[in-house]
Amino acid sequence: MKIRPIAMAVAALFLGGCASFSQDGGFNTVESEVKARIGKEVRWVKSDADAEGVRQMVKQLLATPLSADDAVQVALLNNRGLQATYAELGIAEADLVQAGRLTNPHLAYLRTRQGGERKLEWALTFPIIDLLTMPLRTRLEESRFEEAKLSVAGRAVDVGLATRRAWYQAVAAAQTAHYMEQVKEAAEASAQIARRMAQIGNFPKLTQMREQVFYAETAAQLARARQIAGAERERLARLMGLYGDDLGFKLSDRLPELPASVIEANDLEATAIVQRYDVQAAKRAADSLAQSLGLTRATRFVNVLEFGPASTKEDPEPWKRGFEISLQIPIFDWGDARLAKAESIYLQSVQRIAEIAINARSEVRESYTAYRIAYDNAKHYRDEIVPLRKKISEETLLRYNGMLVSVFELLADAREQVMSVNATIEAQRDFWLAENALHGALTGTPRAGGGEGAGITGRRVSRDPALAGH
Repeated sequence: MKIRPIAMAVAALFLGGCASFSQDGGFNTVESEVKARIGKEVRWVKSDADAEGVRQMVKQLLATPLSADDAVQVALLNNRGLQATYAELGIAEADLVQAGRLTNPHLAYLRTRQGGERKLEWALTFPIIDLLTMPLRTRLEESRFEEAKLSVAGRAVDVGLATRRAWYQAVAAAQTAHYMEQVKEAAEASAQIARRMAQIGNFPKLTQMREQVFYAETAAQLARARQIAGAERERLARLMGLYGDDLGFKLSDRLPELPASVIEANDLEATAIVQRYDVQAAKRAADSLAQSLGLTRATRFVNVLEFGPASTKEDPEPWKRGFEISLQIPIFDWGDARLAKAESIYLQSVQRIAEIAINARSEVRESYTAYRIAYDNAKHYRDEIVPLRKKISEETLLRYNGMLVSVFELLADAREQVMSVNATIEAQRDFWLAENALHGALTGTPRAGGGEGAGITGRRVSRDPALAGH
Protein backbone atom coordinates (compact mmCIF):
# COMPACT_ATOMS: atom_id res chain seq x y z
CA MET A 1 0.00 0.00 0.00
CA LYS A 2 1.49 3.31 -1.08
CA ILE A 3 1.39 6.38 1.22
CA ARG A 4 0.77 9.47 -0.81
CA PRO A 5 2.74 12.62 0.05
CA ILE A 6 -0.37 14.82 0.08
CA ALA A 7 -2.12 12.57 2.58
CA MET A 8 0.90 12.60 4.88
CA ALA A 9 1.22 16.38 4.62
CA VAL A 10 -2.46 16.86 5.51
CA ALA A 11 -2.10 14.52 8.49
CA ALA A 12 1.00 16.38 9.68
CA LEU A 13 -0.72 19.74 9.40
CA PHE A 14 -3.73 18.43 11.33
CA LEU A 15 -1.61 16.98 14.13
CA GLY A 16 0.60 20.04 14.29
CA GLY A 17 -2.38 22.37 14.58
CA CYS A 18 -3.95 20.55 17.55
CA ALA A 19 -1.88 22.47 20.11
CA SER A 20 -2.79 26.12 20.70
CA PHE A 21 -2.37 28.86 23.30
CA SER A 22 -4.97 29.46 26.00
CA GLN A 23 -6.74 32.81 26.32
CA ASP A 24 -5.49 33.58 29.83
CA GLY A 25 -2.00 32.08 29.46
CA GLY A 26 -2.36 30.40 32.86
CA PHE A 27 -2.76 33.74 34.66
CA ASN A 28 -6.25 32.94 35.95
CA THR A 29 -4.70 30.36 38.26
CA VAL A 30 -2.27 32.95 39.60
CA GLU A 31 -5.09 35.45 40.15
CA SER A 32 -7.23 32.98 42.08
CA GLU A 33 -4.29 31.78 44.20
CA VAL A 34 -3.24 35.30 45.21
CA LYS A 35 -6.84 36.29 45.88
CA ALA A 36 -7.33 33.27 48.13
CA ARG A 37 -4.02 33.66 49.99
CA ILE A 38 -3.75 37.42 50.58
CA GLY A 39 -7.01 38.83 49.24
CA LYS A 40 -5.44 41.16 46.65
CA GLU A 41 -5.56 41.65 42.90
CA VAL A 42 -2.77 41.03 40.42
CA ARG A 43 -2.48 42.33 36.88
CA TRP A 44 -0.30 41.15 34.02
CA VAL A 45 0.79 44.19 32.05
CA LYS A 46 1.01 43.21 28.37
CA SER A 47 0.11 46.44 26.61
CA ASP A 48 0.11 50.23 26.98
CA ALA A 49 -3.57 50.08 27.92
CA ASP A 50 -2.78 47.61 30.71
CA ALA A 51 0.06 49.82 31.93
CA GLU A 52 -2.19 52.89 32.00
CA GLY A 53 -4.88 51.01 33.92
CA VAL A 54 -2.36 49.91 36.53
CA ARG A 55 -0.96 53.43 36.71
CA GLN A 56 -4.37 54.89 37.53
CA MET A 57 -5.00 52.29 40.23
CA VAL A 58 -1.61 53.00 41.81
CA LYS A 59 -2.19 56.76 41.76
CA GLN A 60 -5.53 56.31 43.48
CA LEU A 61 -3.95 54.19 46.22
CA LEU A 62 -1.11 56.69 46.73
CA ALA A 63 -3.52 59.61 47.12
CA THR A 64 -4.15 58.71 50.78
CA PRO A 65 -1.82 57.53 53.59
CA LEU A 66 -0.86 53.95 52.79
CA SER A 67 -2.02 51.18 55.06
CA ALA A 68 -0.26 47.81 54.98
CA ASP A 69 -2.98 46.40 52.70
CA ASP A 70 -2.67 49.38 50.33
CA ALA A 71 1.11 48.96 50.12
CA VAL A 72 0.71 45.26 49.30
CA GLN A 73 -1.79 46.08 46.56
CA VAL A 74 0.52 48.67 45.01
CA ALA A 75 3.40 46.19 45.00
CA LEU A 76 1.33 43.45 43.38
CA LEU A 77 0.31 45.86 40.63
CA ASN A 78 3.53 47.79 40.14
CA ASN A 79 6.51 45.58 41.07
CA ARG A 80 8.57 45.19 37.88
CA GLY A 81 10.33 42.05 39.03
CA LEU A 82 6.94 40.43 39.58
CA GLN A 83 5.81 41.51 36.11
CA ALA A 84 8.97 39.90 34.71
CA THR A 85 8.13 36.68 36.57
CA TYR A 86 4.77 36.47 34.79
CA ALA A 87 6.71 35.83 31.57
CA GLU A 88 7.51 32.39 33.01
CA LEU A 89 3.90 31.49 32.25
CA GLY A 90 4.34 32.38 28.60
CA ILE A 91 7.58 30.41 28.39
CA ALA A 92 6.03 27.32 29.96
CA GLU A 93 2.90 27.50 27.80
CA ALA A 94 5.01 27.94 24.67
CA ASP A 95 6.87 24.74 25.59
CA LEU A 96 3.53 23.00 26.06
CA VAL A 97 2.22 24.14 22.69
CA GLN A 98 5.50 23.19 21.04
CA ALA A 99 5.32 19.71 22.57
CA GLY A 100 1.97 19.20 20.83
CA ARG A 101 3.33 20.00 17.39
CA LEU A 102 5.29 17.83 15.01
CA THR A 103 8.80 18.75 13.98
CA ASN A 104 8.84 20.10 10.42
CA PRO A 105 9.48 17.49 7.70
CA HIS A 106 12.87 17.20 6.02
CA LEU A 107 13.20 17.70 2.27
CA ALA A 108 16.31 16.30 0.60
CA TYR A 109 17.10 16.96 -3.09
CA LEU A 110 20.04 15.64 -5.13
CA ARG A 111 20.99 16.57 -8.69
CA THR A 112 24.10 15.31 -10.51
CA ARG A 113 25.29 15.55 -14.12
CA GLN A 114 28.07 13.78 -15.97
CA GLY A 115 28.36 14.50 -19.65
CA GLY A 116 24.93 14.03 -21.11
CA GLU A 117 23.68 11.95 -18.18
CA ARG A 118 21.66 13.54 -15.37
CA LYS A 119 20.48 12.03 -12.07
CA LEU A 120 17.74 13.50 -9.82
CA GLU A 121 16.66 12.36 -6.38
CA TRP A 122 14.33 13.80 -3.76
CA ALA A 123 12.86 12.61 -0.46
CA LEU A 124 10.32 14.13 1.95
CA THR A 125 10.57 12.51 5.39
CA PHE A 126 8.44 13.02 8.47
CA PRO A 127 9.64 12.54 12.11
CA ILE A 128 7.67 9.46 13.09
CA ILE A 129 9.32 9.28 16.52
CA ASP A 130 7.90 12.70 17.36
CA LEU A 131 4.42 11.48 16.52
CA LEU A 132 4.84 8.38 18.69
CA THR A 133 6.18 10.29 21.70
CA MET A 134 3.88 13.31 21.37
CA PRO A 135 1.45 12.17 24.15
CA LEU A 136 4.33 11.69 26.59
CA ARG A 137 5.94 15.01 25.70
CA THR A 138 2.61 16.82 26.01
CA ARG A 139 1.89 15.39 29.46
CA LEU A 140 5.40 16.33 30.52
CA GLU A 141 4.98 19.95 29.47
CA GLU A 142 1.48 20.10 30.97
CA SER A 143 3.02 19.16 34.32
CA ARG A 144 5.72 21.78 33.88
CA PHE A 145 3.11 24.40 32.98
CA GLU A 146 1.21 23.65 36.19
CA GLU A 147 4.49 23.87 38.09
CA ALA A 148 5.14 27.28 36.52
CA LYS A 149 1.70 28.49 37.62
CA LEU A 150 2.45 27.50 41.21
CA SER A 151 5.89 29.08 41.05
CA VAL A 152 4.53 32.39 39.75
CA ALA A 153 1.66 32.43 42.25
CA GLY A 154 4.11 31.74 45.06
CA ARG A 155 6.32 34.57 43.84
CA ALA A 156 3.37 36.97 43.87
CA VAL A 157 2.46 35.95 47.42
CA ASP A 158 6.13 36.31 48.33
CA VAL A 159 6.17 39.91 47.08
CA GLY A 160 2.99 40.64 49.02
CA LEU A 161 4.40 39.29 52.28
CA ALA A 162 7.75 41.05 51.76
CA THR A 163 5.93 44.34 51.14
CA ARG A 164 3.83 43.94 54.28
CA ARG A 165 7.01 43.29 56.25
CA ALA A 166 8.65 46.38 54.75
CA TRP A 167 5.59 48.47 55.64
CA TYR A 168 5.76 47.39 59.28
CA GLN A 169 9.45 48.22 59.42
CA ALA A 170 9.03 51.59 57.70
CA VAL A 171 6.17 52.71 59.96
CA ALA A 172 7.94 51.52 63.12
CA ALA A 173 11.17 53.27 62.06
CA ALA A 174 9.27 56.52 61.43
CA GLN A 175 7.61 56.27 64.85
CA THR A 176 10.96 55.62 66.50
CA ALA A 177 12.52 58.63 64.78
CA HIS A 178 9.60 60.78 65.92
CA TYR A 179 9.99 59.79 69.56
CA MET A 180 13.75 60.15 69.39
CA GLU A 181 13.13 63.77 68.45
CA GLN A 182 11.25 64.17 71.72
CA VAL A 183 14.14 62.55 73.59
CA LYS A 184 16.54 64.97 71.93
CA GLU A 185 14.37 67.97 72.86
CA ALA A 186 14.24 66.84 76.49
CA ALA A 187 18.00 66.21 76.54
CA GLU A 188 18.71 69.57 74.95
CA ALA A 189 16.55 71.39 77.49
CA SER A 190 18.25 69.56 80.35
CA ALA A 191 21.72 70.31 78.97
CA GLN A 192 20.94 74.02 78.56
CA ILE A 193 19.60 74.35 82.10
CA ALA A 194 22.60 72.46 83.48
CA ARG A 195 25.00 74.69 81.56
CA ARG A 196 23.40 77.90 82.84
CA MET A 197 23.32 76.67 86.41
CA ALA A 198 26.93 75.55 86.17
CA GLN A 199 27.93 78.99 84.88
CA ILE A 200 26.56 80.66 88.00
CA GLY A 201 28.10 78.03 90.27
CA ASN A 202 24.87 76.34 91.36
CA PHE A 203 25.51 72.98 89.66
CA PRO A 204 28.37 70.43 89.86
CA LYS A 205 30.60 70.46 86.79
CA LEU A 206 30.59 66.65 86.54
CA THR A 207 26.79 66.47 86.51
CA GLN A 208 26.67 69.21 83.90
CA MET A 209 29.04 67.26 81.66
CA ARG A 210 26.91 64.14 82.05
CA GLU A 211 23.86 66.07 80.88
CA GLN A 212 25.84 67.46 77.96
CA VAL A 213 27.16 64.08 76.82
CA PHE A 214 23.68 62.59 77.11
CA TYR A 215 22.41 65.31 74.78
CA ALA A 216 25.27 64.67 72.33
CA GLU A 217 24.60 60.92 72.31
CA THR A 218 20.88 61.52 71.85
CA ALA A 219 21.56 63.74 68.82
CA ALA A 220 23.66 60.93 67.29
CA GLN A 221 20.92 58.39 68.01
CA LEU A 222 18.34 60.64 66.38
CA ALA A 223 20.49 60.89 63.24
CA ARG A 224 20.78 57.14 63.17
CA ALA A 225 17.02 56.71 63.67
CA ARG A 226 16.33 59.10 60.78
CA GLN A 227 18.77 57.20 58.56
CA ILE A 228 17.06 53.89 59.40
CA ALA A 229 13.64 55.39 58.75
CA GLY A 230 14.82 56.64 55.36
CA ALA A 231 16.33 53.26 54.46
CA GLU A 232 13.19 51.37 55.44
CA ARG A 233 11.06 53.78 53.44
CA GLU A 234 13.27 53.25 50.38
CA ARG A 235 13.04 49.48 50.76
CA LEU A 236 9.27 49.77 50.75
CA ALA A 237 9.37 52.08 47.73
CA ARG A 238 11.47 49.56 45.80
CA LEU A 239 9.02 46.78 46.51
CA MET A 240 6.15 48.97 45.36
CA GLY A 241 8.08 49.93 42.20
CA LEU A 242 7.85 53.67 42.90
CA TYR A 243 10.06 56.48 41.65
CA GLY A 244 9.86 60.18 40.78
CA ASP A 245 6.89 62.07 42.14
CA ASP A 246 5.40 58.90 43.60
CA LEU A 247 8.14 58.86 46.25
CA GLY A 248 6.16 61.48 48.17
CA PHE A 249 3.71 58.84 49.36
CA LYS A 250 2.52 59.03 52.96
CA LEU A 251 2.35 56.19 55.45
CA SER A 252 0.07 55.60 58.40
CA ASP A 253 1.23 57.38 61.55
CA ARG A 254 1.42 54.27 63.69
CA LEU A 255 1.41 50.50 63.65
CA PRO A 256 -1.89 48.64 63.98
CA GLU A 257 -3.01 47.70 67.47
CA LEU A 258 -2.44 44.17 68.69
CA PRO A 259 -5.25 41.74 67.81
CA ALA A 260 -7.57 40.63 70.57
CA SER A 261 -6.66 36.97 70.06
CA VAL A 262 -3.87 34.95 68.52
CA ILE A 263 -3.73 32.20 65.91
CA GLU A 264 -4.04 28.79 67.49
CA ALA A 265 -1.51 26.06 66.73
CA ASN A 266 -4.12 23.49 65.71
CA ASP A 267 -3.05 21.55 62.59
CA LEU A 268 -0.65 24.25 61.42
CA GLU A 269 1.87 21.67 60.24
CA ALA A 270 -0.75 19.81 58.22
CA THR A 271 -1.97 23.11 56.78
CA ALA A 272 1.55 23.98 55.70
CA ILE A 273 2.03 20.64 53.92
CA VAL A 274 -1.16 21.25 51.96
CA GLN A 275 -0.70 24.96 51.25
CA ARG A 276 3.03 25.58 50.90
CA TYR A 277 4.10 26.41 47.38
CA ASP A 278 7.51 24.82 47.76
CA VAL A 279 5.92 21.49 48.70
CA GLN A 280 3.47 21.67 45.81
CA ALA A 281 6.20 22.75 43.41
CA ALA A 282 8.44 19.89 44.53
CA LYS A 283 5.62 17.42 43.88
CA ARG A 284 5.02 18.94 40.46
CA ALA A 285 8.74 18.80 39.70
CA ALA A 286 8.84 15.13 40.66
CA ASP A 287 5.83 14.47 38.43
CA SER A 288 7.60 16.24 35.56
CA LEU A 289 10.68 14.14 36.13
CA ALA A 290 8.57 10.99 36.18
CA GLN A 291 7.11 11.99 32.81
CA SER A 292 10.61 12.70 31.54
CA LEU A 293 11.73 9.29 32.76
CA GLY A 294 8.93 7.68 30.80
CA LEU A 295 9.99 9.58 27.69
CA THR A 296 13.60 8.57 28.19
CA ARG A 297 12.59 4.92 28.46
CA ALA A 298 10.41 5.20 25.35
CA THR A 299 13.30 6.60 23.30
CA ARG A 300 16.09 4.65 24.96
CA PHE A 301 17.03 2.62 21.86
CA VAL A 302 15.68 4.75 19.02
CA ASN A 303 15.19 8.50 19.18
CA VAL A 304 15.58 9.22 15.46
CA LEU A 305 13.01 7.66 13.12
CA GLU A 306 11.91 9.41 9.92
CA PHE A 307 9.79 8.07 7.07
CA GLY A 308 8.44 9.55 3.85
CA PRO A 309 8.04 9.31 0.07
CA ALA A 310 11.06 9.46 -2.23
CA SER A 311 11.72 9.50 -5.99
CA THR A 312 14.76 9.08 -8.19
CA LYS A 313 15.37 9.64 -11.90
CA GLU A 314 18.27 8.89 -14.22
CA ASP A 315 18.01 10.20 -17.78
CA PRO A 316 16.59 8.93 -19.97
CA GLU A 317 14.75 6.60 -17.56
CA PRO A 318 11.39 7.76 -16.07
CA TRP A 319 10.90 8.69 -12.39
CA LYS A 320 11.09 5.79 -9.95
CA ARG A 321 8.94 6.27 -6.88
CA GLY A 322 9.28 4.71 -3.44
CA PHE A 323 9.98 5.69 0.16
CA GLU A 324 12.88 6.55 2.43
CA ILE A 325 13.31 5.62 6.08
CA SER A 326 15.94 7.09 8.40
CA LEU A 327 16.70 5.16 11.58
CA GLN A 328 19.34 5.59 14.25
CA ILE A 329 20.93 2.19 14.90
CA PRO A 330 21.81 1.55 18.57
CA ILE A 331 25.21 -0.03 18.10
CA PHE A 332 27.49 2.00 20.37
CA ASP A 333 24.95 3.67 22.67
CA TRP A 334 22.08 1.58 23.99
CA GLY A 335 20.73 4.46 26.09
CA ASP A 336 21.53 2.85 29.43
CA ALA A 337 23.56 5.89 30.59
CA ARG A 338 20.74 8.30 29.77
CA LEU A 339 18.24 6.04 31.49
CA ALA A 340 20.40 5.64 34.60
CA LYS A 341 20.88 9.40 34.82
CA ALA A 342 17.15 10.04 34.47
CA GLU A 343 16.33 7.49 37.16
CA SER A 344 18.90 8.98 39.55
CA ILE A 345 17.55 12.50 39.02
CA TYR A 346 14.01 11.26 39.70
CA LEU A 347 15.06 9.46 42.89
CA GLN A 348 16.86 12.63 43.94
CA SER A 349 13.65 14.63 43.48
CA VAL A 350 11.70 12.17 45.66
CA GLN A 351 14.16 12.69 48.50
CA ARG A 352 13.96 16.45 47.98
CA ILE A 353 10.21 16.29 48.54
CA ALA A 354 10.73 14.52 51.86
CA GLU A 355 13.37 17.07 52.87
CA ILE A 356 11.15 20.03 51.98
CA ALA A 357 8.22 18.53 53.92
CA ILE A 358 10.34 17.97 57.04
CA ASN A 359 11.80 21.48 56.82
CA ALA A 360 8.32 22.94 56.29
CA ARG A 361 7.04 21.40 59.50
CA SER A 362 10.07 22.69 61.40
CA GLU A 363 9.73 26.20 59.97
CA VAL A 364 6.07 26.35 60.98
CA ARG A 365 6.85 25.26 64.54
CA GLU A 366 9.69 27.76 64.80
CA SER A 367 7.62 30.60 63.34
CA TYR A 368 4.67 29.87 65.60
CA THR A 369 6.87 29.89 68.71
CA ALA A 370 8.35 33.24 67.69
CA TYR A 371 4.84 34.54 66.95
CA ARG A 372 3.47 33.63 70.38
CA ILE A 373 6.50 35.01 72.23
CA ALA A 374 6.33 38.25 70.25
CA TYR A 375 2.63 38.61 71.02
CA ASP A 376 3.12 38.01 74.74
CA ASN A 377 6.03 40.46 74.81
CA ALA A 378 4.13 43.20 72.98
CA LYS A 379 1.09 42.65 75.19
CA HIS A 380 3.31 42.86 78.29
CA TYR A 381 4.64 46.24 77.17
CA ARG A 382 1.17 47.50 76.35
CA ASP A 383 -0.57 46.29 79.50
CA GLU A 384 2.19 46.47 82.10
CA ILE A 385 5.18 48.64 81.28
CA VAL A 386 3.53 51.57 79.49
CA PRO A 387 0.74 52.07 82.09
CA LEU A 388 3.29 51.85 84.90
CA ARG A 389 5.56 54.36 83.19
CA LYS A 390 2.61 56.68 82.77
CA LYS A 391 1.79 56.48 86.50
CA ILE A 392 5.43 57.15 87.38
CA SER A 393 5.43 60.18 85.11
CA GLU A 394 2.25 61.53 86.68
CA GLU A 395 3.64 61.00 90.18
CA THR A 396 6.94 62.69 89.27
CA LEU A 397 5.05 65.68 87.87
CA LEU A 398 3.04 65.97 91.09
CA ARG A 399 6.25 65.90 93.10
CA TYR A 400 7.81 68.52 90.85
CA ASN A 401 4.78 70.78 91.28
CA GLY A 402 5.15 70.29 95.03
CA MET A 403 8.85 71.23 94.72
CA LEU A 404 9.86 67.77 95.96
CA VAL A 405 11.99 66.89 92.89
CA SER A 406 14.19 69.00 90.63
CA VAL A 407 13.63 69.86 87.01
CA PHE A 408 16.42 67.44 86.07
CA GLU A 409 14.57 64.53 87.66
CA LEU A 410 11.45 65.57 85.74
CA LEU A 411 13.38 65.70 82.44
CA ALA A 412 15.11 62.39 83.17
CA ASP A 413 11.74 60.76 83.79
CA ALA A 414 10.42 62.19 80.50
CA ARG A 415 13.40 60.71 78.68
CA GLU A 416 12.87 57.30 80.26
CA GLN A 417 9.18 57.36 79.40
CA VAL A 418 9.87 58.09 75.75
CA MET A 419 12.48 55.34 75.64
CA SER A 420 9.86 52.94 77.00
CA VAL A 421 7.50 54.05 74.26
CA ASN A 422 10.20 53.25 71.69
CA ALA A 423 10.67 49.80 73.21
CA THR A 424 6.90 49.33 72.98
CA ILE A 425 6.98 50.27 69.30
CA GLU A 426 9.73 47.73 68.69
CA ALA A 427 7.81 45.00 70.50
CA GLN A 428 4.67 45.83 68.52
CA ARG A 429 6.67 45.82 65.27
CA ASP A 430 8.27 42.49 66.14
CA PHE A 431 4.84 40.95 66.67
CA TRP A 432 3.56 42.00 63.26
CA LEU A 433 6.78 40.82 61.65
CA ALA A 434 6.43 37.48 63.42
CA GLU A 435 2.82 37.15 62.27
CA ASN A 436 3.92 37.94 58.71
CA ALA A 437 6.70 35.33 58.98
CA LEU A 438 4.18 32.76 60.21
CA HIS A 439 2.00 33.36 57.16
CA GLY A 440 5.13 32.97 55.03
CA ALA A 441 5.94 29.66 56.73
CA LEU A 442 2.40 28.43 56.07
CA THR A 443 2.57 29.54 52.45
CA GLY A 444 6.11 28.44 51.70
CA THR A 445 7.65 31.72 50.57
CA PRO A 446 11.02 31.92 52.39
CA ARG A 447 12.01 35.24 50.76
CA ALA A 448 9.07 36.95 52.48
CA GLY A 449 11.36 37.35 55.47
CA GLY A 450 13.39 39.97 53.68
CA GLY A 451 13.38 39.64 49.90
CA GLU A 452 12.74 42.75 47.88
CA GLY A 453 11.12 41.11 44.90
CA ALA A 454 13.38 42.51 42.19
CA GLY A 455 14.79 40.42 39.41
CA ILE A 456 13.89 37.00 40.81
CA THR A 457 11.98 34.70 38.51
CA GLY A 458 10.25 31.41 39.12
CA ARG A 459 12.44 28.29 39.08
CA ARG A 460 11.65 25.67 36.49
CA VAL A 461 12.81 22.10 36.04
CA SER A 462 16.00 21.79 34.02
CA ARG A 463 15.58 20.67 30.43
CA ASP A 464 18.37 18.13 30.70
CA PRO A 465 18.86 16.11 27.50
CA ALA A 466 18.97 12.96 29.61
CA LEU A 467 15.44 13.66 30.80
CA ALA A 468 14.05 14.72 27.44
CA GLY A 469 15.18 11.61 25.62
CA HIS A 470 16.73 13.54 22.72
